[in-house]
Amino acid sequence: MPAAPSRYEDSVFINCPFTPDYQDIFRALVFAVADCGFVPRSALEMSDSGETRIGKLYRIIRECRYGIHDISVTEPDSVNKLPRFNMPLELGIFLGAREFGSPAQRAKGCLILDRERFRYQVFCSDLSGQDPKAHGGKPADAVKCIRNWLRAERPGVLLPSGERMWQRFYDFTAGLPIICDGLLLEPDTLEFHDLTTVIEQWLRNNPR
Repeated sequence: MPAAPSRYEDSVFINCPFTPDYQDIFRALVFAVADCGFVPRSALEMSDSGETRIGKLYRIIRECRYGIHDISVTEPDSVNKLPRFNMPLELGIFLGAREFGSPAQRAKGCLILDRERFRYQVFCSDLSGQDPKAHGGKPADAVKCIRNWLRAERPGVLLPSGERMWQRFYDFTAGLPIICDGLLLEPDTLEFHDLTTVIEQWLRNNPR
């Protein structure tokens, strides 16, 4: 279920590629956000055909105090020979909300991810000063980036180390087929709400 407005302080918008080769990192991001005690949100949760896609993005971004923006995919696709710029666009909307929005919107915090820490300077130099973090294309490093960032955002909240959180994600992934079987789901084709449901169930059964 989409987060209620009252959960603004706990909601994290995940802006990243939705390609098959990124699925492992995407699932790791969603798991890490949930394991840190926050609510993962994504454009993949949108299903209302009566609302424009950009309108849905505005709404979700407005409802999230935090945002994770992975701008690592810049290569042209194999069909159109053009890159997809949805991630930089959504990052721009998020930064605009923080700059020009209400006091609550101005309190937004974000984490920018890339494969290499300073690679963005070649294709998006206006981000200078934003201090993107590098995951090197590795889900384990992505989990550590999320954990360390959210730990800094909520210094009073104790969290397991990045290494231990990665181990928890590894254990979750190993048990995913069993959980999905019990819920009559397919582990390789989980919709976003199905993914968050199985993560929530695993976290309830495996508290920190």
